Amino acid sequence: MKALFRTITIAFAFLFFFNTSTFAQPSNELYQISTINALLQGVYDGDLTIKDLKHRGDFGIGTLNGLDGELIGLDGDYYQVKANGEVLKLTDDVKVPFATSLNFQADRVADLHDLDYENLQKSLDQMKNDTNYFYAIRIDGVFTTVLTRAIPKQSKPYKTLAEAAKDQHVFDLKNIKGTVIGFWCPQYINGINVPGYHLHFISEDRKFGGHILTAALQSGKVQMSRINSFHMELPQDTS
Repeated sequence: MKALFRTITIAFAFLFFFNTSTFAQPSNELYQISTINALLQGVYDGDLTIKDLKHRGDFGIGTLNGLDGELIGLDGDYYQVKANGEVLKLTDDVKVPFATSLNFQADRVADLHDLDYENLQKSLDQMKNDTNYFYAIRIDGVFTTVLTRAIPKQSKPYKTLAEAAKDQHVFDLKNIKGTVIGFWCPQYINGINVPGYHLHFISEDRKFGGHILTAALQSGKVQMSRINSFHMELPQDTS
């Protein structure tokens, strides 16, 4: 009986070690909680914590429970850009209803200069060699202008995202150094994520940021990663 107990204990310990050691997200595998259509329809509460999200990736974007501003993940830290413009470094217990995250590892790099938003996107397009894949995008640089937004925290019963966005707060940032974080998704992903570019910004001093509406790049380094696999968990909230 003692020998059997030791065998069961060793087997359980092995399974526990195997599960926990493989929980970390592989590089360039995109993790997503919920769908963009759920967010559009007002599903603004979730149970995924920032601690959980950090296990999934060191880089990402999304929003906070109650649609409380914009979520930015960069270099392993996660930040909230509130509707009043305040930027907060998030604690592990904060929860999110929608986010995309991965362990960022660039597989292509370029230096870009003097581009408005349309031409910046065209330059990014030229870095993609297969438009059936997702791409993660990071741009570190100096921007002549970045127009961002953040939406105030919502109260139940929740409005749709289109209605909530009517109260968005817009920030016009000039001659600012910082980082663009985000993703490009193919058209076939419509309803699951945002087709095309979905980009957020955070300043180097971590005092400004938000969801990018438009921007102009003075000079910067672009790092891009083709995403090889995609893992999504469905929303649990019914609000």
